[in-house]
Amino acid sequence: MTSEPTGHPRGIYTLFFTEMWERFSYYGMRALLVLYMVAEVQRGGMGLTDEMAAAIYGLYTALVYMTALPGGWVGDRLLGAKGAVWWGGVIIACGHLVLGIHRTEAFFIGLILVAFGSGLLKSNMSALVGQLYPEGGARRDAGFTLFYMGINLGAFLGQMLCGWLGEGVGWRWGFSAAAAGMFLGLVQFKVTSGHVAQIGERVEHAGQNVRREWILLWLALVAVLTVVVLCVTGVIQIDVLALAKSTAWFIGGVAVLYFLWAFLFAGLDTVEKKRLVVIVVLFLASAMFWAGFEQVGSSFSIFAERFTIRQFGSWEVPASWVQALNPLCVIALAPVIAGLWAWLARRGTSPSLTTKVSWSLLMLAMGFVVAAMAARHALSTGPVWPTWLMSVVVIHTLGELFLSPVGLSAVTKLSPPRLTGQMMGIWFLGSALGDILAGLLAGEVTGDATAQMPARFMDVAVTAGVSGLVLLLLARWITKLMPGIK
Repeated sequence: MTSEPTGHPRGIYTLFFTEMWERFSYYGMRALLVLYMVAEVQRGGMGLTDEMAAAIYGLYTALVYMTALPGGWVGDRLLGAKGAVWWGGVIIACGHLVLGIHRTEAFFIGLILVAFGSGLLKSNMSALVGQLYPEGGARRDAGFTLFYMGINLGAFLGQMLCGWLGEGVGWRWGFSAAAAGMFLGLVQFKVTSGHVAQIGERVEHAGQNVRREWILLWLALVAVLTVVVLCVTGVIQIDVLALAKSTAWFIGGVAVLYFLWAFLFAGLDTVEKKRLVVIVVLFLASAMFWAGFEQVGSSFSIFAERFTIRQFGSWEVPASWVQALNPLCVIALAPVIAGLWAWLARRGTSPSLTTKVSWSLLMLAMGFVVAAMAARHALSTGPVWPTWLMSVVVIHTLGELFLSPVGLSAVTKLSPPRLTGQMMGIWFLGSALGDILAGLLAGEVTGDATAQMPARFMDVAVTAGVSGLVLLLLARWITKLMPGIK
């Protein structure tokens, strides 16, 4: 496999730019989502309550990650990782086009299309990155961190441009810009696909009945389409808040059943089962981290709009831009963190995977202490300076860099080769659980429940802090479950 002078395979740049444009579209639209839903109808919004908008936001972001598990299965069994990435991008682009139609029904259909396309693309894209670095080790960690920079470059550009267009020009302009980003990503992937020609092809498994699996897939899609049509037409009435709570239990149940299947019936050997225990730990830590971190798109976004000073002279900074600070910090800090891991690895003093994850939870706790203080000041004295919220985002971004790229890389190394796509789906399922919990939490600290914001934020800080300390104490024992994995 050809490499650039940097030591990275050329394919990483194909995947970097494809993911960059896909994340431009995803985060650009997401930056507007809650603000659009709570905006008055007279301003072109949907006029929903904060609690309802936060629940829908949580359901949507959770669905993105929930579909990563079946998306990984489709990539493993039917399309190959490259085929799954391509068709996932096509579905996302179609979803953004539907979002541009000025109808409530089209809005929800567009969200579902984007969610399903993202689930198909996400797990298989990460699997492709892992296949570019078959030797594993620090070089793979560096490759995933580089890939993570592509994600955040796209997120930053998308949130800045789509946020400005959506809030300043018109909501539909912001959604249309997101669609354009995904189309650019598809073009780039097709033009440079030769750089990943040796990986990601579909491999038929022993005893696999491809025709039967395609039939099952199409039956599942027809069932989903039928439910969507019935809901959109009003035949089935949905209580969004009850659905969000039920979905959280459903995600947890799916994860438990999948891990039981993997332990008992997937034919894993003893070493693979020990590594699977580590994946379970990563799943739980990921869910907790994202439940707090994803407040940036819901309660923190509303806090930025209503309780933060955004006026600079005659110009008002878009509230959605607070979300763009996160990817900007990742772009600035990711090379530093990647270099730190490589330097520590050469010295033989690199912290263990579990230690890094425990630090991410402790940083989440620190950020929520600051958020609680900001909320207390805002409720007692009025809007606060943006430096409060900016500090929270910076601290949480450091936590993200200790968890997300390292976790992505770890799952590809810990997964049995025949289950890599599905294990990536499980990793993202942890994010789904976190996202749905984030939406429910946001509903408890906004709208009529705004007075509860400082106390709820401190509850999150205590929970994350205690969990991080427990994980830190167990780090040495967990590391023994994965000998040879760094």
